[in-house]
Amino acid sequence: MENILRNIPETEVLRLSDLVTYASGQVVSKTLIQNEGLGITLFAFAKGEGISTHESKGDAMVTALDGVGCITIDGQSYELKAGESIVMPAHHPHAVHGTENFKMLLVVAFPS
Repeated sequence: MENILRNIPETEVLRLSDLVTYASGQVVSKTLIQNEGLGITLFAFAKGEGISTHESKGDAMVTALDGVGCITIDGQSYELKAGESIVMPAHHPHAVHGTENFKMLLVVAFPS
């Protein structure tokens, strides 16, 4: 069976927030898994940085790992702090913005 993991060691206890670092004026991402059915990516948003409104073909769950971020879904804004999660449904416009420095784990399940 092909290993689908990228950029992450196996059989090692990890703190996910330590696997991606902040960079001034940037959004930094690190893909951990990407295939036709699943995408798992870490993001670090410098304060004030974001990803503009877009849609995904899959349902996505964001889990905040550090800091404070703003998730906008269908024009409604939600503040997310470390330890909190929100689901962004497929085919709904959404955006992400670092209110403060903000790290998150994004898990997207694509339909088969």
